[in-house]
Amino acid sequence: MKEFRLREGEEFIKLGQLLKAVNMVSSGVEAKIEILEGNVRVNGEVCEMRGKKIHDGDIVEFKGEEVKAVK
Repeated sequence: MKEFRLREGEEFIKLGQLLKAVNMVSSGVEAKIEILEGNVRVNGEVCEMRGKKIHDGDIVEFKGEEVKAVK
């Protein structure tokens, strides 16, 4: 499992931004499509909200890869 370190002073990152930041998708548009099609899980549940706030400890799953947000 990969880890994504939240920036100092930030409490969260939006789901679409996280997918792009860790190179799971190549663009914001691709992130939007994958999320809206139900291909992304947050903490084990399908998430169709691209603006979902991902906090410390949340786990995002996409195409068999997992990323954990950490402070």
